[in-house]
Amino acid sequence: MIEALKSDGIVNKVGGRFKLCALIQRRLGQLMEGSRPLVERNGRTDLEVVIDEIMSDKITLDFENSPLVETKEVTGHTSEALL
Repeated sequence: MIEALKSDGIVNKVGGRFKLCALIQRRLGQLMEGSRPLVERNGRTDLEVVIDEIMSDKITLDFENSPLVETKEVTGHTSEALL
């Protein structure tokens, strides 16, 4: 198990568990498609590299400017849904 995932520090850094999960999934997909890691791999798995990138502030998830977020007006309340 990756040590950073055992504490709430990484969750708080990203802004919540769901955002952390989305960021990890998106970055893992990029690495699997051939993107270069932003930190030294040093024989680590893709997941370990992603966690290091997050903890090193190399990557973040910007939901406000993401094309995957759609804001809808629903009975007077604004809700966001990932497409």
